[in-house]
Amino acid sequence: MSKPAPQVLARVREPIQHALRAAVGGIEDDRMRLIASYQLGWCDRDGNLVRYSGGKGLRPTLVVVSAQAGGGTLDDGLAGAVAVELVHNFSLLHDDVMDRDLERHHRPTGWAVFGEGQAILAGNAMLIRALEVLAGDGERGGRALPAMLAATQRLISGQSDDLHFEGATEISVADVLHMEAGKTAALLACSASIGALAANASAHIVAALSEYGHELGMAFQLVDDILGITGDPAVTGKSASSDVRAGKRSAPVVAALNAGTDASRRLADLLAGGAPSSDEDVVLATKLIEEAGGIDWAAREADAHLSRALDQLEALPAPQHVVADLAAVARYVVDRDH
Repeated sequence: MSKPAPQVLARVREPIQHALRAAVGGIEDDRMRLIASYQLGWCDRDGNLVRYSGGKGLRPTLVVVSAQAGGGTLDDGLAGAVAVELVHNFSLLHDDVMDRDLERHHRPTGWAVFGEGQAILAGNAMLIRALEVLAGDGERGGRALPAMLAATQRLISGQSDDLHFEGATEISVADVLHMEAGKTAALLACSASIGALAANASAHIVAALSEYGHELGMAFQLVDDILGITGDPAVTGKSASSDVRAGKRSAPVVAALNAGTDASRRLADLLAGGAPSSDEDVVLATKLIEEAGGIDWAAREADAHLSRALDQLEALPAPQHVVADLAAVARYVVDRDH
């Protein structure tokens, strides 16, 4: 059982959600605004308000806490918090189309409801709105915008690698970790540091927070990889063994394929023709990934990245309660079950 979410997530949710709703309200097209609101868990397909069913809010929370770590206030981080959440959800809308995922957060994905084309356009609208929000935040936004742009470029590159790797027969562990550094860690490194940038913190503080976010992002993705193979669909909101069914070459799969064991060879033979085509093959592939040590390897790597993330906080010249919030978020990321 995972630990409860850290209190900081609930403590900053209301001001972040207020700013985020205001930003989405600034999307001009009614349909794009509806799809964005649906994606963010605020409404159903017809625009009727629902009980919030969105994500955990890790990225925007990191932004406002990093602003405080850099000597600023929550308000200094709000524009960045909105921007990273919009960029994150732009990537999820597109990711679900590319992966043909039908469920996220226990309900149909955006493209499954509104169609592929509309979901892609809505993702684009969210990305543009994110950049508009930062550009409109004066000097604070100007300091944060280059980091946001660079992180988005790395995110896109990582997602491209992820697609390229599907069905590939020869991928090294280094290759897949490089992909995950772009796909996930880049935006978390940005989230953990652009609040400090907006607050005009020292280069030393910004660099330490960025490295903390990178290590946290690597741990986050490795845990996601594990959950994509062994997670309970009733908790994760995705189908059982979702990454196996999709033919994903996630880190545990690649580690298993490169382990040099009998299970590795059997797994390679099973996946040689692409994604498993039957439930029986999915079950077998999942079993072989575990037998070849892929899950255990990913868990150890996630713990190692967590340790390095926490190391970055030890000498951080920030108020103790802020450091405690960052540490609590990091531990939650590794210990979660969804």
